[in-house]
Amino acid sequence: MATGFNSGHLAAAVSSLYKDGSGCGACFQIRCKDTTLCSREGTRVIVTDLNRNNQTDFVLSSRAFMAMANKDMGRNILKQGIVEVEYKRVPCEYKNQNMAVRVEESSKNSNYLAIKLLYQGGQTEVVAIDFAKVGSSNWGFMSRNHGAVWDSDRVPSGALQFRFVITAGFDGKWIWARNVLPEDWKPGMTYDSGVQITDIAQEGCSPCDDGIWK
Repeated sequence: MATGFNSGHLAAAVSSLYKDGSGCGACFQIRCKDTTLCSREGTRVIVTDLNRNNQTDFVLSSRAFMAMANKDMGRNILKQGIVEVEYKRVPCEYKNQNMAVRVEESSKNSNYLAIKLLYQGGQTEVVAIDFAKVGSSNWGFMSRNHGAVWDSDRVPSGALQFRFVITAGFDGKWIWARNVLPEDWKPGMTYDSGVQITDIAQEGCSPCDDGIWK
């Protein structure tokens, strides 16, 4: 996990929540049920990985795990190792931050492009990504390679624009990013998309969208 992201409040989620990578970047509010140890608010985490252990729904970073605790009880909850929790999906919020496109190190300009989306706001999932040379209407599509990585080996030369299909409400929605990657884009670099997502999709799970906690 990228421990510097979201102040280190990160989580790996089971496959039903990770959703083959489309759930990567989703935000959840999590609290443990032991009120002697834990606060009512719990903590907010971002899903960054798949939890392959079916004993728990989430594996939290130590910082996120301790953040569920009441004041001065962080070390006590850490000693528990596993605690019973409840959780709900919540919108991701990145103030003054657009969604970003990170070009993966395996990419090669004008040949192969692999990307990840960072700072994706709202409560949605990206289900498709298309790309085209800036100024062109000849769109190509990207495929989900693994996890949160999308790729294509048919990338035109020049600056690139993107369009994303996201879940929104009960339907899909296009998000257009007009000029994202410069002509000389480089592997390992992160580029501002110029857009942000604020939509909230209807969740198809329980208890992950049960509304207000008591």
